[in-house]
Amino acid sequence: MSAPQPIDPQTQTLIEQVARQLHLTAPAVAAAVGLFGGGATVPFVARYRKEATGGLDEQQLRDVQTAHAEAKALADRRTAILNSLAELGVLTPALETAVRAAADRATLEDVYLPYRPKRRTRAQVAREKGLEPLALRILSQPLNGQPQREAQAFVDADKGVGDTEAALAGARDIVAENVSERAEIRADLRAAALRHGRVACKKKRGELPAEAQKFRDYFDHTEAVAQLPSHRYLAMCRGETEGALAVDLQGEDQAWQAEVLRRIGHQPRSPFGDLLREAVADGWERLLWPAITSAVRGELKERADREAISVFAQNLGDLLLAAPLGPQPVLGLDPGLRTGCKLVAVDAQGRHLHNTVLYLVQGEASQARAQQDLLRAIDKYKPVAIAVGNGTGGREAEAFAKQALRDANLAKLPVVMVSEAGASVYSASELARAQHPELDVTVRGSLSIARRLQDPLAELVQIEAKAIGVGQYQHDVDQAQLEQKLSEVVESCVNRVGVELNTASASLLQHVAGIGPSLAKKIVAHRDEAGPFASRQALLKVKGLGPKAFEQAAGFLRIRGGNEPLDASAVHPERYAVVRQMARDLKTDVAHLIGNHGVLQQIDTKHYVAGDVGEPTVRDIVSELDKPGRDPRQQFEVVQFRDDVRTMADLTPGMRLPGIVTNVAAFGAFVDLGVHQDGLVHVSQLADRFVKDPREVVTVGQRVEVTVVEVDLARKRIALTMKQQKI
Repeated sequence: MSAPQPIDPQTQTLIEQVARQLHLTAPAVAAAVGLFGGGATVPFVARYRKEATGGLDEQQLRDVQTAHAEAKALADRRTAILNSLAELGVLTPALETAVRAAADRATLEDVYLPYRPKRRTRAQVAREKGLEPLALRILSQPLNGQPQREAQAFVDADKGVGDTEAALAGARDIVAENVSERAEIRADLRAAALRHGRVACKKKRGELPAEAQKFRDYFDHTEAVAQLPSHRYLAMCRGETEGALAVDLQGEDQAWQAEVLRRIGHQPRSPFGDLLREAVADGWERLLWPAITSAVRGELKERADREAISVFAQNLGDLLLAAPLGPQPVLGLDPGLRTGCKLVAVDAQGRHLHNTVLYLVQGEASQARAQQDLLRAIDKYKPVAIAVGNGTGGREAEAFAKQALRDANLAKLPVVMVSEAGASVYSASELARAQHPELDVTVRGSLSIARRLQDPLAELVQIEAKAIGVGQYQHDVDQAQLEQKLSEVVESCVNRVGVELNTASASLLQHVAGIGPSLAKKIVAHRDEAGPFASRQALLKVKGLGPKAFEQAAGFLRIRGGNEPLDASAVHPERYAVVRQMARDLKTDVAHLIGNHGVLQQIDTKHYVAGDVGEPTVRDIVSELDKPGRDPRQQFEVVQFRDDVRTMADLTPGMRLPGIVTNVAAFGAFVDLGVHQDGLVHVSQLADRFVKDPREVVTVGQRVEVTVVEVDLARKRIALTMKQQKI
């Protein structure tokens, strides 16, 4: 049984810090961190260790995991800096206190900056020339003295100091670096820039390519840092990367420089006052403001990345948990005009049965043959639906299929438009080639379209998440963070739904808690060689799958029709004894207990609380027995587009249409109307009330009714509204 790992004093300190940060109790955080340290996964802890963590949900557990990793990284960096300062022989009690007091990475690096090994700077060169005493005179701002005369003492041709001006210039370089590296000044300026700074965009000088016009809204644009939405900042960054925009940070330079002078004790009456002002101005332009700009833009980028990744993750989760048609035979139709439509038939388990090509635009004779081929496939393979890809030619293929069905008195057979996003990526992938080496790449695409109607989750996990097309600027954000977050979403969705052990692909199994790619392949290989698993316990016969992996994975795997009826439920094998005791107490057997609501109501959950089995676990067991293996996804519903609207040219303002939400961003939702170009419902148009977050109203895959507000054919933009009031 998975138990928390012992916690050392340093970890305990980090735990208390994380608990305060997340407003959680320290014991709950400690339990979670200990379980993770022992190899437990988030889905497992969330589902099967509620007593240990006080019932932390999956998101809270992931927050703990992330915050603890960040706190540990900061603590490790703090230790490394203290060791470096000690080795350099500069670690004073005051400096150590400053290092230990630094609450974040930026402040910590500010404290370390003056001592950090760096390339030779102008200030270092000046120090090597012996000019530091003169720099200290400038910094001390005495009310007496003669800078030129004092500088004369530092003139030394052998050291490269040819005259007093060279001596004073070198001293100013030292002062400029000294002031620019002061931690408190950098911290305060960063905060001021984040509160009062502005991001300014200008059109890049010179002639721009035609595609740069998509950034014309930013050719002369300034926006406050504090109010800048993440999606706009990412758009600015993309324009900068593509050479269309020049992006800069603007601040209150004169006022802020004056504040710096005041903070370092500038004395206008001092003979050295002008030298200090010149040094600060030089340091501002050359060192300090570029560093502040880099830090602020870095923080803006991190913030924008987090928000964009969060939106992408939420959309992906909605898409993966879209309602499945279920294990039923389906025809898949990948539209194509010149090259023809690729038709495939799959059985209830998604296995390829048949494929052919239907030519729809090569004349009446070819269209007649296509209709005959479609009807023969329907007659032979008995599909319960036809899935049509929504790419180019999709509406034409849909219209053809519907007409063929009407002509054959089969109009009740649903024709469903299915998103093609990522289908071409899958069809050309190494995985698809390994699964179907005998099939052409175009046929594999049709196969994917058919199977994603049957079970979106099982099919889409085979496609790189970034290629599914429910994010914005996914190629502009931190790729490591994106991959991590999307992996968490896939893991969460797969484990929420559960996986049929005897039919799941290795691509699906690898996302089950505790399994991973290598074990998934071994499970499938064992299943192919030895036949279907008769029980969850039989998993332990798989080479390389030990007790720890079994503990983490077993509760999320389903075996229907096996030797153990509880194997079809989410009850973990470690709790089967509890269920058997319930059955004995009720004088029945386990099989009769499952799904028997009347009998289950008689259970007193408190009676089974003992040891590490708390009431939350007992309640979960009873709930699962009531509806064993329940799929959390919605019931499948066919969404039909209007037959008379196939292209943007068919749209007119005021037209009311059905649509499917394909993407949700911070500024609104994109809706597929079946015209090959998604329309945008701006956040201000999502409802008759104020909407702060579009996800309050819509989710990916949701069926909606929209009204066309504006159609811009030249720019391929469709403005929509979901408001009920007249436009």
